[in-house]
Amino acid sequence: MQSAIAVQQLTKKYEEGASGTLALRGVDLDVHPGELLMLMGPSGSGKTTLLSIMGCILTATSGSVRIAGREVVGLNEKQLPALRLEHIGFVFQGFNLFPTLTAGENVELMLDLKGVGAAKARKRAQGLLDQVGLSEKYNSFPSDLSGGQKQRVAIARALAGDPGIILADEPTAALDSHTGRTVMEMMSELAHKRNRAVVIVTHDSRVLSFADRIVRIEDGAIAGKTETETLSPVLLAHNLPQAAYGLA
Repeated sequence: MQSAIAVQQLTKKYEEGASGTLALRGVDLDVHPGELLMLMGPSGSGKTTLLSIMGCILTATSGSVRIAGREVVGLNEKQLPALRLEHIGFVFQGFNLFPTLTAGENVELMLDLKGVGAAKARKRAQGLLDQVGLSEKYNSFPSDLSGGQKQRVAIARALAGDPGIILADEPTAALDSHTGRTVMEMMSELAHKRNRAVVIVTHDSRVLSFADRIVRIEDGAIAGKTETETLSPVLLAHNLPQAAYGLA
C-alpha cells in the first residue's frame, strides 16, 4: 500500500540570528490511509513544523516529503497551494474561520476554490454542516458560535474538498471533554470508515485512546513510537495522562 505521506530525512532550519534554529533533524515517518496517527512532544519540539510541512504550508530545508506519491520538497510557492487543495484538509488550532463569513460561507469558500458552482457548493456545505451536527448554524457568524462549534465548522471546511489526508493541530485543546470526544470520534471515523490518513498534533492526554499510533518528537527528531495495541487496556479505558504511557 502506498503511503499517503512519506517523509524521509526531513530537516527544517529557520534562518534567525547568526546560526539559525534547526527545528527538524532528519525525520523519517510514513502515514497510511485508514490510520489515525498522533504527534506528541513538548512545546518547541517540532510537531507543528512537521505538520505544516506535510500540509504544504511550510517548505523543508532538505529531505523528502511525498504526498500521495508526489514529491513536494522543491516545489515553489505557486505549486504548493494547488497540491494542498487537491490532497489535504487542514484543521488549525485557532480555527482560522473568516469572521465576516457565516459558517456555511466558510465551508463554501473551500468549494469555490476548487471550482465548484455556487448552487452545488451551497448544497455540499449544508450537507457537511449537517454531518458535523451544525445544520442549524449555516447562517451563523463565528462570533455567535462556541469553541466546539467553531472547531466543527473548521472540520467541515477541511472535508469540503474530500481530501485523502486530514491534518489537525491541537483540535481539542480549547474544548471540554464531551466536545473534544465528539471531535475525536469524527476524526476516527474519517480514518477508519472513510480510509483517510489522519495526523493530529496534541498535548491532550484525554484523546490518546483514539490513536492507532503515537509518535513522540523531541528536539526536532522522532524519539519513539508507541502502537496503541501494546498499551494496557486499563490505561486506554481510563485515558490516563502521558506519564502513564511512558510518554511524559
